Parts: sequence; structure tokens; C-alpha cells
Amino acid sequence: MQENGERGPGQSRPRRLLLCLDGVPYELIDAAKQRGLFDGFRTPARLLSPFPTMTNIALSAMFGATPPHGYESLYFDKTARTLRGGVSKYVGRRTPDKIASSYMNELDYQEPLAFEFLVYVAPEKVWRADMQRFHQHFRGAPQTRDYFAFLKGTDGLLHIRGPARLAVALESLDKILREIQSFCGKETETVLFSDHGMNLCQNARVHLKTFLRNRGFTWRGQLENSSRQSLAIPAFGLCGYAAIYCGARENVSVVANALVELEGVDFSIYADDEAVCLKGPTGAAHIERKENNGQVLYRYVNTEGDPLDLAAIRHSLREAELVDDQDFASDQAWLERTAGHIRPDVLRNLYTALYTHRVKHTADVLVSFRDGYYYGWSPFARMVHLAATHGNALSPSSNAFLMSTHRTFPDYVRADDAQPLLRS
Repeated sequence: MQENGERGPGQSRPRRLLLCLDGVPYELIDAAKQRGLFDGFRTPARLLSPFPTMTNIALSAMFGATPPHGYESLYFDKTARTLRGGVSKYVGRRTPDKIASSYMNELDYQEPLAFEFLVYVAPEKVWRADMQRFHQHFRGAPQTRDYFAFLKGTDGLLHIRGPARLAVALESLDKILREIQSFCGKETETVLFSDHGMNLCQNARVHLKTFLRNRGFTWRGQLENSSRQSLAIPAFGLCGYAAIYCGARENVSVVANALVELEGVDFSIYADDEAVCLKGPTGAAHIERKENNGQVLYRYVNTEGDPLDLAAIRHSLREAELVDDQDFASDQAWLERTAGHIRPDVLRNLYTALYTHRVKHTADVLVSFRDGYYYGWSPFARMVHLAATHGNALSPSSNAFLMSTHRTFPDYVRADDAQPLLRS
């Protein structure tokens, strides 16, 4: 204890500050490190965010938390067969029904509820206020336990202002983290990470509903048993993916296959007979999974073209004799060869998107758009001009980051494997 009886650096037990920066891609934090920022941190790892690359999906995976109801605050309830949520989530105070996942119960700091929407209207003001409020709250918190904070302002800055404005914000954050380390002492570890990355380019809206209407489909907020040609397509944030729910099961493959003709589509996927069926502008493929003696294996079967650009990697696995007699290779072998791919860890990533509870109400069809394209709520699109976005399965959105003042992490870390690194 210090002479005045207060706890200070070196006097309290080691603790950990977990600080999540919403939407900051690996490449920008790596560039900041090269400019001399965050020099007290070890080399950043690429944290592979699950598809769709959205906040609640990623953080629930990273913390082993309950899955969110849907991909965004507006979602389709498959039990009630109707749309729920939306703008009402941001009105009033943060109540239990507005807690998307149990990871939010672990947060010691997050922005006031209204800021979640205002960050996309006035990102600089929200970021500055949010950063200072976090700093004050952290200094006033007990030094006897870990502290988990989530700063959403970075996501708004990138969406609306682009990487140049984020660079300025990161300089301010670097100063605050230096002050925190001086205040807490070197025994306090800071783990800085993000939930997903971001494509850093101008984005145009995909006219998804118009395209499907021209092919005989309609859309509505509630799907009746009689509405076989109807689709529910939640549209909220301006993101690089779409989730589609079909009124009739037989239309799932029809919708997925038709979308290859829509400008901006990278691929669409749906589940069928324990496999992932994938269709893209350059071909079609299946992703299959099996277990053998407790080991998980995947197989990539391209039935037309090579829509995931994996033929060369599959050939290398064969040459290295890492496939079995059915052409399956281990999950680890695929990860080692695809972690740095344009679609990182793509086989497992897409399989788990459809066959695990990433969300409680999994879409019938998931669509990943190419960088430069987005889908979302049209009134919101008229309010803002997108300088960047996320949501698709490509590397700019999939490569989040993870770095520590005390530990060096592996080059690549899956979101599903991050919990022991964050909460050990």
C-alpha cells in the first residue's frame, strides 16, 4: 500500500483491460503500429471474424456467449415467421430485451444506447465523447478486477469518414492507453482487439429486392403458409451481406441460384443434406464436413468452375498427401492454407454459418457481396454516404485484430478460439 493508503501501480493484483474497437481492420492497426503508435503492444494477430462479419455474431463467438436473435437488430423470427426489432432497439434505455447476446452483460463500459445510432450521424463527436467517458469510467473502477470496454465510435468513423479520420482517433486512443498504463502500472495487461474488419472503399447499394421482384418473388414482413413466392429480407445496417428467408422450402435453391446474375454478388449459400451448397458468378460448389476418430475434416467439391478459388490449395493438399481416400482434409490443414486467403478459413467459416447457432434464426440463404457493394435499409442509405463497410466473407471484413501488452499471439486466431486468450 502507498503511504496515503491508496492502491497504485505495482500495489494491486495484476488485472486485465479488454478493449474492443468496433470495426477496426487488421491492416489499419498494423499501419498504426508501423507509424509508432501502440508501441507498448506486441505484434498484432489476425483475428478471423465469422461470416456474416457482424458485431454481435463475432463477439458472441469470441466470448462463448449466447447467440443473438439475428444478424442485426432487425431480424426475422422463424418461429413466429415475422420481422422483429429494428429502430425501436435504440429508443429509450437499455433494457434486457435490447441485450443482443450475453456477452453484453460482461461489459463494464459501452456507449449510451442512443449513441449506437448517432455514431453514424455525427461520428467525430460521438467518438470523442465516448473515448473520454470510457477513460473516466475506467479510472473510477475498482483496480481489483478485470475491465471490459467496447468502443463503437471507430465503426462509425470508418463507415462515414474513412481511414484518414480513424487514424486521428487512434492517435488520441494511443495517448489515453499510455496514461492508463502509467496509472495502473506495468503489471496490468491491456488486450486491444476488434470484432471484425472493414473494406476501405466506396460502396454502391445492391438492388436486391428489385432483382428478385423481377423474377416473380415478393417480400413482406410476415410469411404466411400460403405466401410461397414471398421472401423476408431484413434490411437495416448498410452491410456487405444479405439474409433471406423463404416462404417455401423449394424456393431456397431457386433464390440462391438466381442471385449469381445480380451485380455485386460474390456468392450465395444454403444448407442441403448436411452440406453447404454454394453458387457464385464463376461457378458452383459444395462444402462437406465429416468427423473421423474425433478429427473434423472438410471437402471442397467444385461442380462448376472454382467459385471459392480453392482448386490450387486443394491440389497442394493432395500433393502433400493430406487428404484421405474421399478427398477430405483436416480442418487444421485447411486452416493453415486458407487463413491468409482472400476468403479466410472459408470452408469452416461458411459451414458453421449455416450449421451452428451463430444466430438463433439462421437464414435460408446467405449472400456475400463483393467489396464495393452493400445492402441495407434504404432510408438510412439516403442519410449517409458510405466510405467503408463490412459483412461479407472477404479478407478486409474478416480480418479483425488482436494484440496484447504482455503476450504474443499466433499469427491467426479464429473467433471461436479467442475466449481463453481473452478470459484466461
